[in-house]
Amino acid sequence: METEKIKIVDKKNLKPFILITSLFALWGFANSVTDPMVQAFKKVLELSNSEAAWVQMAFYGGYFCMALPAALFVRKYSYKTGVLIGLVLYAFGALLFYPAAIAEEFWFFCLGLYILTFGLAFLETTANPYILAMGHPLTATRRLNLAQAFNPVGLLLGLLVAQQFVLEELRSDDITDFSVLEEAKKALIRTTDLVVIRDPYVILGLVILAFFFIILLSKMPQVKDQGSIPSLGSTFKTLFRNKRYSYGVIAQVLYVGAQIMCWTYIYQYAEAFGMSSEEAANYQFGAFVLFLLGRVIGTWVLKYITASKMLMYFGISAVICVLATIFLVGVPGLYALILVSFCMSVMFPTIYGIALDRLSEEESKVGAAGLVMAIVGGALMPKLQGMVIDLGGVAVNDMTILGVSEVNFSFVLPLICFVFILYYGLWVQKNYQNI
Repeated sequence: METEKIKIVDKKNLKPFILITSLFALWGFANSVTDPMVQAFKKVLELSNSEAAWVQMAFYGGYFCMALPAALFVRKYSYKTGVLIGLVLYAFGALLFYPAAIAEEFWFFCLGLYILTFGLAFLETTANPYILAMGHPLTATRRLNLAQAFNPVGLLLGLLVAQQFVLEELRSDDITDFSVLEEAKKALIRTTDLVVIRDPYVILGLVILAFFFIILLSKMPQVKDQGSIPSLGSTFKTLFRNKRYSYGVIAQVLYVGAQIMCWTYIYQYAEAFGMSSEEAANYQFGAFVLFLLGRVIGTWVLKYITASKMLMYFGISAVICVLATIFLVGVPGLYALILVSFCMSVMFPTIYGIALDRLSEEESKVGAAGLVMAIVGGALMPKLQGMVIDLGGVAVNDMTILGVSEVNFSFVLPLICFVFILYYGLWVQKNYQNI
């Protein structure tokens, strides 16, 4: 292919590329350290599965609310300013966990996550199109896949922190039925456990502040279109007349929803056959390793096949693995669920690159907002899955649907998502053979 002869990153852009790529690990850390908190809050604060899913609603809802304002801000100012604002909001949201632990209020923790993701929305809206613009258009999707390969590095680190410094330290997780304890004893355990949940976020906030000053003192080149900036309305009209972009936004909503469902409910899936949260975290670690491996392999594969064809192949694999997750029981089903992470590893950057392919810099900035807003799928769909799991009661396997437990059946939701993503890959391959 022609792209084999073109460098992914030019020498002149190498330093800013490394700097911006480091941000991908930062928001990967926030994603993975938050997923186990659904299970932690459920036990500590005595919540149902659907109530605990408000953690994901707050986390991914922040992306939806701030993505467009972030894009408009970056459109008017600069990429560097957008990154700095993102880091400030990220740090502030993380540091809010300190007063939240004192107040012992679930809504306060959700508020901290909500503001934290305002910062992540700024970072993602800035970093993704910047990476695409940092070299030749023909290698843009490969370049984004390479940068996104550092995202699972943050995921792995976040999961290790959650596993070693949160899940293993929670006193409530050692008690079979926390709800039957005396109120005074529950209050003491709750206070101790909320401090355990608090500490990783407070330390993360301080690290982000340090990173803010590193970025502040670094030079980042700006990429601009030549000529005047078109109106926002005309840019939106152009984007949504482009079916490759508008279908891509839908595919991204469904992808993020599927990803968060497959990662968040690993713990509930394992709980259905008696596996502890600590042991389930080992399987999630394996899922993140496969996710990283898939990103690396996907970047290499794009040298030889088009992005749409790769998306199609990985989509087929994801559908097969989710079907196995639904209909297998116990550890074999859990292995199938872990394999889904390899299948979906390339989907976010590949959909992103396909949707923004050959758009102008101005269109890419605004279009990036739509694709980041699509992360709201991670807020809505886990909530729906939690409601399915709660159909028979608080337990994850207290009823069967079509011959499988309710937690197994709930993975019909990510199955639907992957079927559409497979269709998107097929549609792009048919209509844009060279993308």
